[in-house]
Amino acid sequence: MRLDKYLKVSRLIKRRTVANEACDAGRVCVNGKVAKASQDVKAGDTISIQFGEKEVNVEVLAIMDTTKKENAAEMYRYI
Repeated sequence: MRLDKYLKVSRLIKRRTVANEACDAGRVCVNGKVAKASQDVKAGDTISIQFGEKEVNVEVLAIMDTTKKENAAEMYRYI
């Protein structure tokens, strides 16, 4: 699954366009490397997102095309 879509479906970032812009600005890293929005994400990858001065690190646990709000947190765990 594309990185921007994963960020939206998992609700780490609210909208896909915002996720796309964050990737273009170099604020998203996958496995320690700056990632483009089109990069594939798979279970076991680590994602780092820079929100201003705050940094969020998560590990990808599952890939789902769609999910309900209650189940979105099952897609990742905070590191």
